[in-house]
Amino acid sequence: MSPPATSQRYPSPSQPSGKSEVTDLKSQLRQLAGSRAPGVDDSKRDLFKKVISYMTIGIDVSSVFGEMVMCSATSDIVLKKMCYLYVGNYAKGNPDLSLLTINFLQRDCKDEDPMIRGLALRSLCSLRVPNLVEYLVGPLGSGLKDNNSYVRTIAVTGVLKLYHISASTCIDADFPATLKSLMLHDSDAQVVANCLSALQEIWSLEASHSEEACREKESLLTKPVIYYFLNRIKEFNEWAQCLILELAVKYVPSDSNDIFDIMNLLEDRLQHANGAVVLATVRVFLQLTLSMADVHQQVYERIKSPLLTLVSSGSPEQSYAILSHLHLLVVRAPYIFAADYKHFYCQYNEPSYVKKLKLEMLTAVANESNTYEIVTELCEYAANVDIAIARESIRAVGKIALQQYDVNAIVDRLLQFLEMEKDYVTAETLVLVKDLLRKYPQWSHDCISVVGGISSKNIQEPKGKAALIWMLGEYAQDMSDAPYILENLIENWEEEHSAEVRLHLLTAAMKCFFKRAPETQKALGLALAAGIADFHQDVHDRALFYYRVLQYDVQVAERVVSPPKQAVSVFADTQSSEIKDRIFDEFNSLSVIYQKPSYMFTDKEHRGPFEFSDELGNIPITPEASSDIVPAQQFEANDKDLLLSTDQKDDNKGLINNNGSAYTAPSYESSSNTITSQMQELAISGPGTSTTTPQSSFGFDDIFGLGLSAAPAPTPSPPLLKLNPRAALEPAAFQQKWRQLPISLTQEYNVNPQGIAALTVPQSLIKHMQSHSIHCIASGGQSPNFKFFFFAQKESEPSNYLAECIINSSSAKAQIKLKADEQSTSQAFATVFETALSKFGMP
Repeated sequence: MSPPATSQRYPSPSQPSGKSEVTDLKSQLRQLAGSRAPGVDDSKRDLFKKVISYMTIGIDVSSVFGEMVMCSATSDIVLKKMCYLYVGNYAKGNPDLSLLTINFLQRDCKDEDPMIRGLALRSLCSLRVPNLVEYLVGPLGSGLKDNNSYVRTIAVTGVLKLYHISASTCIDADFPATLKSLMLHDSDAQVVANCLSALQEIWSLEASHSEEACREKESLLTKPVIYYFLNRIKEFNEWAQCLILELAVKYVPSDSNDIFDIMNLLEDRLQHANGAVVLATVRVFLQLTLSMADVHQQVYERIKSPLLTLVSSGSPEQSYAILSHLHLLVVRAPYIFAADYKHFYCQYNEPSYVKKLKLEMLTAVANESNTYEIVTELCEYAANVDIAIARESIRAVGKIALQQYDVNAIVDRLLQFLEMEKDYVTAETLVLVKDLLRKYPQWSHDCISVVGGISSKNIQEPKGKAALIWMLGEYAQDMSDAPYILENLIENWEEEHSAEVRLHLLTAAMKCFFKRAPETQKALGLALAAGIADFHQDVHDRALFYYRVLQYDVQVAERVVSPPKQAVSVFADTQSSEIKDRIFDEFNSLSVIYQKPSYMFTDKEHRGPFEFSDELGNIPITPEASSDIVPAQQFEANDKDLLLSTDQKDDNKGLINNNGSAYTAPSYESSSNTITSQMQELAISGPGTSTTTPQSSFGFDDIFGLGLSAAPAPTPSPPLLKLNPRAALEPAAFQQKWRQLPISLTQEYNVNPQGIAALTVPQSLIKHMQSHSIHCIASGGQSPNFKFFFFAQKESEPSNYLAECIINSSSAKAQIKLKADEQSTSQAFATVFETALSKFGMP
């Protein structure tokens, strides 16, 4: 075929380069189909390769299906493989054409060459056409009895494929019993492994509705079967060994002798070159000895050397996987690995993710005997060109200091970091110095003398600047320039974009005022005025709170804002012991790599389906009609985008102002009456005070220069949004609106402890919200993540509000996404929703 002219456009990648090329292939294949001339197989190979190449790049060559089948009548195994590949690709999408393949595949299943028999059987089972199931039973039965182990291996896998196509056909043909017989008596290890894998899957799926399948599944965990596999484990490949070891983990030994026998059988598996086999063996050892404390500790000593060897001998990816499991073991038994801390030193050519994990392990194994060496090594990493590793190394030094190991020397090392004059090093060090001072106040003199010489202008990172401001307020009496540094920062309030820094400025100015009032009076007045006018909701509220509590009673304000210092004995751990135990139970899985239990990162299909309130539809939902709300119908598959999993992030953001807040702060005039009433509800009373707010003995606003009256005239509060208690909304309408409406607000609320306790029965929240005219249309999830979808309607007009509420019972936080027909009233509904949620669980 002549090449196209230079002016011709290039062909589409989804079409042949010539219009008649597929037709030419078809005619050439037809000519060769019945030919027995010498060299015909070579010609067929060339044509088959061209067909496969077209098929690979997406060109539709299904029109040559018949010719390919006719050309398959050959003894050339290469041609057979290419033909099987072609047939398997097009048979499922063309059931009618797949009928043409049955005869030649069944014929090849009886070929003298076992390789052809196996390939033909595999291709026959891969057609996956329900109408052709009857043609699979005979060849599969013959394949399971074949003299060649390769054919039997293919046949076992074919049985599992048949089960997924037609479970009833597979069970009626009694294939599971045949597989069980092969598993226990076949001489080939791969056949046995395939039988075990297939039977586990079949019986697991059948167990939900068959008692016999349950008994057969349990029979795999009997002592004779387990010992049968363990005695033959050396014959299996790595994949099969892992499969057997996973089965052994579920076995319950009868006594201690049983445990020791299994461990003796698997002792040499700890020396295996494959990391997966070693980790699977380690899991068996750990699970078997959980009830034997002394032996369990000896197991840690025994598995330490093989794991450390794998860390240093494998690829970075394998090292990270092994290190993740080692990290879990180190956290559970740090004293056992304390002497091997040098194995966790970072190498220059290791990727960052491996270095970071090693830093965590160095922190975990630190004790009185090795702290000096570990901290010395970590200090070297602080000058690393990788900024992320430098930060982590500084944090690691601080964590070791908080563990009360050789604090004297560590504090000196941390203070030396401040001399490096690197912004990120200074920021991380200041944060750690702040934590150290909270736990060891006796070190304040040495730390403040160094910190006092740092200029706030040289600190750019918000968390570092916030830590410095905290120290300026907490130790203002020891830092001569503290009021003036704070005043300078407050004067540049508008230039500070971080809400965290502005919040710390407010608190530090208050603390400094109580210690050095004359010097801080002006700075505090500026801070309160700027905070009240701030657009960030948290800053605005804190400034108003400080203003009101000062106006109420200065002594009360001092007790609230600057109470006597108390050393922090224990900092909050990042993970609860329950979560760590759950991860340990899932040893040798992704849970260890992610450092979280599987339910936190698997999708909702693996966590269980979401549940829906009963009797939804046209029936209005009222408190009387829904006293017993029970799980009901599920959304259809095409509505999966509605119920997102709790760990997914929505790209759409709420209404965000320039300060990064998802709120719009009300003006002082509009919120002063509300704040005043809230302050009265707190019932803060000093000595000799009455229920009536006392008048200050001095001109409060004049002192701070705020220009605000001591008792502003009350302004009428806006009327609360009234909701329809008998609102009704069909699920389909809810789904449609949820897709169409933009997100109005995204907020996070705290849930009170009583509410978290009541959430053990999620239906209680549904009933509670319904009593506030907010109705649940869908709910689901499991501890600690619960998800609810609510809707409400205005009482006076048919305007809908939709809400997604995700509550994490561990953090006691509720994340809310709101959508509304009327965007202007979203904030009003958010207030109603927050009020209702805040009362959940309260008597």
